[in-house]
Amino acid sequence: MSIAEPKHPEPRTVVSGVLGAIACGAGIAAQARINGQLGAELGDGYVAAVISFGSGLVIVIVLLAISSAGRRGLGIIGGGLRAGRIPWWMVLGGSAGALFVLSQGLSAGLLGIAVFTVAVVFGQTVSGIVIDRRGVGSAAPRTITPARIVGSALMLAAVTLIVSTQFASRVPLWLVLLPLAAGFAIPWQQAVNGQIRVISGSPIAATLLNFVVGTTLLVLACTVNALLVGLPQEYPTNPVLYLGGVIGVGFIALGAILAPRIGVLLLALGTISGQLVVALLLDVVVPADGHPLALTTVIGTAITLIALAIAALPSPKVRPSPKVRVPRGNSRP
Repeated sequence: MSIAEPKHPEPRTVVSGVLGAIACGAGIAAQARINGQLGAELGDGYVAAVISFGSGLVIVIVLLAISSAGRRGLGIIGGGLRAGRIPWWMVLGGSAGALFVLSQGLSAGLLGIAVFTVAVVFGQTVSGIVIDRRGVGSAAPRTITPARIVGSALMLAAVTLIVSTQFASRVPLWLVLLPLAAGFAIPWQQAVNGQIRVISGSPIAATLLNFVVGTTLLVLACTVNALLVGLPQEYPTNPVLYLGGVIGVGFIALGAILAPRIGVLLLALGTISGQLVVALLLDVVVPADGHPLALTTVIGTAITLIALAIAALPSPKVRPSPKVRVPRGNSRP
């Protein structure tokens, strides 16, 4: 059975959705700086990732305990999995979140927030185009309009401009590849979380699954690392460094709500703009050691906002050509 392509959302839905996507990006950039700093002070990115995801899981469990809709949604998901109506891979969005948070703890502090964000942005943009074009699960594919192609290309050009001066210092290649892979995974995570939110009718239930899967994978990775190198002996006392999980709950739940409404590509582009704007502000207010703010970062960030505005333009409505009425009978002169 073919699935009809979703209708283009109303302008007010697009505007509110894009603003929400920018807020998601702001949360991601803030979380990246917090988790990167936590990982640097601990000397262990694995423990930093577990702290971030684990604290988020505790928060979502508390929210679920006071939300009857969340508990009902969780029951719907369980029934759908047992009956085979929900494929098992659709509840694994948290694996992408685990990879992203782990990359924050391992590489954000070493790369600097700007380079880290740029690597994530490349992955997000390309992955967003692919997922929107192909669809995920029961979500129908969306037409990639000329405006979104131009916006995506301009976004990538802006990212290239930003990164052109940020790789002056030598960094291990794997540190760049790690956030790049995480960026590829983020749109898929948003797409499957959005599908689970639609099926269950509850963003809390979708967010809980995300954190359960992510925390489980991170605890396993942290356990292996601890057996090899041990655990940190001292932990930072700055409470701000433990807010990554709180921020993560917000942007994961918001992304699950927005993905079915505005599409994964537009959500990714809005998220990218939010990331770069906040990353720029963080580099101005609390710059990372050895990573001065470059003029190209400022210009490139401004271009990303222009790219987002172009991508959000509605596709022009094509009027059908008038039908030629052929007279009955012999039409020869």
